[in-house]
Formats: sequence, C-alpha cells, structure tokens
Amino acid sequence: MRILVIGAGATGGYFGGRLLESGQDVTFLVRTGRAAQLAQHGLQIRSGLGDVSLPSPPMIQASELREPFDLVLLSCKAYHLPQVIDDMAPAIGPQTTILPILNGMRHLDLLDERFGADRVLGGQCVIAATLDAQGTVRHLNQSHSLTFGERDGVVSARVERVLNAMSKAKFEPRLSTTILQDMWDKWVFLASLAGMTCLMRAPVGDIMAAPGGEEATLHLLDDCRRVAEHNGHLPAEAVLARARSVLTDAGSSLSASMMRDLEQGGQIEADHVVGDLLARAGALSPELLMLRTAYTHLKAYEARRSRGK
Repeated sequence: MRILVIGAGATGGYFGGRLLESGQDVTFLVRTGRAAQLAQHGLQIRSGLGDVSLPSPPMIQASELREPFDLVLLSCKAYHLPQVIDDMAPAIGPQTTILPILNGMRHLDLLDERFGADRVLGGQCVIAATLDAQGTVRHLNQSHSLTFGERDGVVSARVERVLNAMSKAKFEPRLSTTILQDMWDKWVFLASLAGMTCLMRAPVGDIMAAPGGEEATLHLLDDCRRVAEHNGHLPAEAVLARARSVLTDAGSSLSASMMRDLEQGGQIEADHVVGDLLARAGALSPELLMLRTAYTHLKAYEARRSRGK
C-alpha cells in the first residue's frame, strides 16, 4: 500500500514515522521549510514508548505530485485545509482512500465536496505531541491511538487493508464500526476543553481552584452535549462521565493545544472546533451561553491578532 502522509508535523510526523519505521511505503507531502529541516536532520521521534530516527524520510512537495496513492493520511491544522485540499488533489485517484484525522466534522464536508464521500473515511487520533525548535517530534504522554472506519459502519475490504497496513506499527490502530459517534464524542470533549482553557487562560486544575470554575466547565460541556444530541449523536453516559471527570480534575495540568497556540500568538482552530458546533446547533444556539461566550472570546483573539496586537 502506497501511503501519502500530509504533513510531517507533530501528528503526521508521529504516525507517518511509525508507519515508515514498520516497513510501510510512506511518503510525506511537506512544504519547503519542513523539507529542508527533514533533509538536514531526518525525521526524529522522541517517545517514552520508543524513539525513532529516520535519516532520509521519503518526501515530496505539492508541485511534484504526479500520480495517485492508495491511502492519503490527512493531518493538518483546520485553517490550512483549503490549501491542502488543492495540494493533495493530484494524489487522489479512483481507488484512493482518504483518512483524515482532524478534529470536528467540518473537514468531512469539504473533503466530500471536492473528492466525493465514497473516498473519505471517518477518523480520529488521540495523541499529545509537539515539534521542538529542531523539528523533532516530541511525544508527550503514553497515548497514541488512531481510530478509523467507514462512516456507514460497514467493515469493508479497504478498511481491513488499512488496518493490516497499520498492524505492525508502534501505535494503536483501531477499526471502528461507530466512527461518526466516536468523532462526535471526541469533539464534545475537545470543544469543552479548548473553550474553557482558552477562555480562562488556565489549565483544568487552576480553573477548578477558581470560584465558579467547575460550574462554568460543566455548563460548557452540557452545551456541547446538547449540540451533539441535536445532531443525532448524543454521547453515552459513560462517555460524558469520563469527560466530566477529566474536565473537573482539581489536580490536573491538562490544557488544550489551542490554548498553547493562543498564548504563543499563533493561529487557532476557532471556527472548526468551536464555531462549527454553534453552526450545527440550529434553534438551540441562543440558549448555549457558555459555548457562545467561548466562541466570541476566540474570535476576539483572532481579530486582535489580525491587527498585529
């Protein structure tokens, strides 16, 4: 199976690097700056679950794409997606399978519109990783799962081929027959975590130490839950109980990567992670005070950032 990994950042670099380490035929689609970095240092992964050093990872730039791949593993920031869709188009053939591991749902709409829903799987990953100044992928915890499946729940021949290709890699591949619900479950949790930690500019434990912190957090989680229910994807009570536990852990240093991006003055996925929930809320929207407040805060940050302040 010829695999094109879009991007060699923290997430794409980790999963793509693990696939390459296992002997899979992997090529990274990268931009000029990252290509130079990889040419100089190779693809380096530092992880408590095993380091990887790949001196000359196969890579290509968009202008060089000429033929389709069997599998395109799509990992990028949501605000780069329109350009990435154009860049990857030459790699998409009649038999190509696209596996996106972005958060939320908006990317599925964009990919379906451009390439057809029949080519696009559902997918998500659970990992905490970052790139350091030298471009090394730093895996920050013990989680490294990648879940995927047909959106109609069928166990097709192509998802079995994907599972087979990933089976020897040193991460946790999971074939799901409920991938859309899995994606909604993660979205509800992530939007709650990102919305609250960005709004308060603080990790979970500090928010819990503040007056009203727990109440506000649970209110935001319930807003997100209501949107999921409105769209026919109400998380199970066990999923919600786990989310409540994590989001109200008084000793937790957990924060969303969006908060770190915001504190560093970077671009954020406000529309994709939080705004798109509101867009799917319909008549519920006026009632979702905490979700609307979180989104207003993120958009105010973007407006200020666009003015260079």
